[in-house]
Amino acid sequence: MNYFLNEEQKEIQNLARKIAKEKIEPLALEYDESQSFPWEIVKILGQSDLFGVFIPEEYGGLGGGVFEMCLVVEELSSACGGIALSYAASALGTIPIILFGNDEQKKKYLPRLATGEIIAAFALTEPDAGSDAAAIKTQAKLDGDHYVLNGTKQWITNGGEAFINTVICITDPSRGARGSSAILVEKGTPGFEGGKKENKMGIRASATRELIFQDCKVPKENLLGREGQGFLVAMKTFDQSRPGVAAQAVGIAQGALDKAVAYSRERYQKGQPISNFQGVQFMLADMATQVEAARALTLQAAKTIDGGEKNVAKISSMAKLFASDTAMKVTTDAVQVFGGYGYMKEYPVEKMMRDAKITQIYEGTNQIQREVIALQLIKESVRRKD
Repeated sequence: MNYFLNEEQKEIQNLARKIAKEKIEPLALEYDESQSFPWEIVKILGQSDLFGVFIPEEYGGLGGGVFEMCLVVEELSSACGGIALSYAASALGTIPIILFGNDEQKKKYLPRLATGEIIAAFALTEPDAGSDAAAIKTQAKLDGDHYVLNGTKQWITNGGEAFINTVICITDPSRGARGSSAILVEKGTPGFEGGKKENKMGIRASATRELIFQDCKVPKENLLGREGQGFLVAMKTFDQSRPGVAAQAVGIAQGALDKAVAYSRERYQKGQPISNFQGVQFMLADMATQVEAARALTLQAAKTIDGGEKNVAKISSMAKLFASDTAMKVTTDAVQVFGGYGYMKEYPVEKMMRDAKITQIYEGTNQIQREVIALQLIKESVRRKD
């Protein structure tokens, strides 16, 4: 389909595609096996200005938005969802600074994030606070000119690698979710350290760690927005970042589809390529249709956000929900097209299937996305009736 990209967007897409094919794809299996963080690729992405595509020009970026970010994430993810996540997760940690940072905070961090000199992370999840984000326990108490943080965050993408971390914590326990705040914490701050690196099913090139805070003193100037806005920061951030997860899912699915089509032409059974068999053709046709539909919804969500629409929770959740379900379905079907070879680690679709699963889970499980969508539908129905 033609998405009518302008010349700059085409250049961004082509550059990301070139890096994916030439730099990421040859290393994907190696990084998956070693679980090494892809600093080599991060450096290349930084030198290519791709980290800055969604950052305002006045802070060193290219002035694009969520749409441009999605273009990059999809192309990188088509080669490796785990390596691409180093980029996407940094975007997740950067978005709160763009949305809620004051000018001083933006000048301090965004230019360095735009060049890839540093990367970011977003820390919300805790051992007892996953889908129930309002149940966080990490506390930040104001003590003179500093906040003192205590608690543990869990399953933080880019954890331990990111220089700047947006941490959602409780500043007023008496107010529940309205007593949470967002605080920027730099790597190397005394009392802050990364915990164990998780051994994951997929996205193994991505670092997922605990973040541990023990009497960690952070200047009060690192507060994002105002006290009590932590939950708002998180929800507004997810509204803008979920299309990025959707783009990751679309990229993984597209990569698996491409591999399945190519394999179907190379694999012979009964004296002919399996691409001649109607059963395989129907699978490929369904896979391609699902990927294109997911891409259309993802880019529409991104366009809606960039267009300034205020209430984007529904379409953002729809994009994440549909694209991630599509990625799981398409990668599973790709393994089926490959047959027994698809189950072997030396063939890429096995990894793609493992990578796809997390897109149904993080930044809100797909069950949570359905709840968000349904509640928005009900609210809209009530407003129309009134």
